[in-house]
Amino acid sequence: MTRIGFHASHEQISPRQLLVDVQQAGRAGFEMAMCSDHFAPWSTRHGHAGYAWSWLGAALATTDLAFGCVSAPGQRYHPAVHAQRIATLAQMFPGRFWVALGSGEASNEHVTGDRWPDKERRTRRLEECVDVIGRMLDGEEVTHHGLVTVDRARLWEVPEERPLLVGPAVSVASAARVAAWADGIVTLNQPVEVLRDLLAAYRDAGGRGRAALQVHLSWAPSEEQAEAIAHDQWRTNVFSEPVNWDTELPAAFDLMGEHVGIDAVRQAVRVSADLGRHREWLAEYAELGFDDLYLHFVGQEQAPFIDAFAAEVLPALRG
Repeated sequence: MTRIGFHASHEQISPRQLLVDVQQAGRAGFEMAMCSDHFAPWSTRHGHAGYAWSWLGAALATTDLAFGCVSAPGQRYHPAVHAQRIATLAQMFPGRFWVALGSGEASNEHVTGDRWPDKERRTRRLEECVDVIGRMLDGEEVTHHGLVTVDRARLWEVPEERPLLVGPAVSVASAARVAAWADGIVTLNQPVEVLRDLLAAYRDAGGRGRAALQVHLSWAPSEEQAEAIAHDQWRTNVFSEPVNWDTELPAAFDLMGEHVGIDAVRQAVRVSADLGRHREWLAEYAELGFDDLYLHFVGQEQAPFIDAFAAEVLPALRG
């Protein structure tokens, strides 16, 4: 049966409020949660970017939910340090934490002042980091010289249960590539035919584990309100690669977003005031073969969404 989770958007909501929101989601019947590790938001209108790793400790300690985090080792994070933070959460909360390791975005990584590599170099750097992190989680002492350098690094707190290292992918090619190392896959809502091909590419390449989908959605009591929320908050998030990878500042995303209309936003966000329509969309994703659906209401006030979906959407999907 497909599980339904809550996406905690650090770039849109303060960490204090987001902790309240995820606690409410747990009480309301969401089965798990995930977040992304941002240094900066996608828009100045979002206005937040709390440190995900501090927040995760509090969220895991104050709920019964399992949590995942999308994060990028290699530039902002040294892989040995990343392995330590992953291992610590996994040791404290056995079986309740996974991490999706991505190649990163310039909006988060440019702060180091290092040159932002091209996509292929970033992917090869990620694969080196995945190898380092995985070996350290297995208790090895690791020395590595390549696109990243590691000198005799070992973890002194090795979790009894190895956390899953999940592969984030938004294209068919990247889904096939992460299958070589990933314990599962996570992607974003896209046209159904794209998602079908992406899942097939992952499985055909030997990809194992659960398939998760983050679903961007906008709901409100009226269609006009749902559209207004989606357009205000998510029009800076409709750009495909390489724009979304290589743009550095929220102000630049805002400038590009001035030219984005609601029709383009509707290609990236499931927008409807009809809860039945949301049920249909989510059921379709489940039928495609996604094991886990993480719902991201793109507005900044989460409580009404949580209550409405807990009452009218989650029970029907489970039924």
